[in-house]
Amino acid sequence: MCSTCGCGENELTIHAHDHAHDPPHAHPHAHDHAPEVRRLALEQDILTKNAEFAAGNRRLFAERGVLVLNLVSSPGSGKTTLLARTVQTLRTEFPVAVIGGDQQTANDAERIRAAGAPALQINTGKGCHLDAHGIGHALERLPLPEHGVLFIENVGNLVCPADFDLGEACKVVVLSVTEGEDKPLKYPNMFAAAGLMLLNKTDLLPHLDFDVARCLDYARRVNPDIRILQLSARSGEGMDAWLDWLRQGQRSALARQVSRLEADLAAARARLAESAA
Repeated sequence: MCSTCGCGENELTIHAHDHAHDPPHAHPHAHDHAPEVRRLALEQDILTKNAEFAAGNRRLFAERGVLVLNLVSSPGSGKTTLLARTVQTLRTEFPVAVIGGDQQTANDAERIRAAGAPALQINTGKGCHLDAHGIGHALERLPLPEHGVLFIENVGNLVCPADFDLGEACKVVVLSVTEGEDKPLKYPNMFAAAGLMLLNKTDLLPHLDFDVARCLDYARRVNPDIRILQLSARSGEGMDAWLDWLRQGQRSALARQVSRLEADLAAARARLAESAA
């Protein structure tokens, strides 16, 4: 349970009644809605502060020409296997690094480092998501992969991470075929917030009763603009399309940095010319 975003055991408000219920009936007794109002105000305050930190992160990423992706999913979707295979391929082309989030252990970061990329693990304890402030602190210990790609592997959770901007360029939602094709309908906020969906573990499709077409339709109902790639991080099938998408994103981030630097240089030259006139 999250101890910071309003859904934790201390903040969660559950309108339950301990007394036994006969057939459904109206409740004439009054409810005190003040705790709910306070909880909503607290959540809004947290999200506002998070947005400020995210904006600072985004400026830093832009200045350094880094493509930052926030990978989100349910637990067990295959994010870490996907990232290990990804960094093994891309680390010889441009800098890559990973920040991982889990409630406990550094297992995922160790797997990424074994694959050849710098990695830092954030343990959130009772927290069910990463936040922008925590990412900022992580960057004090993990050098940015300038002109490359920073992957943020969020805590396995399809609820709270949808609301917390980390300063990323794009949320990438990973859905495995072992989870059921209706996940986009059950967790619409996450799929609506994502720019890319990766349908993972496609090598298992012959052994499962999973309707791919229905899953893709559900995702597009929630987010008509979402891009979808199908792959298997285990077998490598479909990985080329994912890697090409990353290469294109990295080139775009670098091009934006060059454009900003050229604009700054042109402005500086104009100021110099004015002062000399």
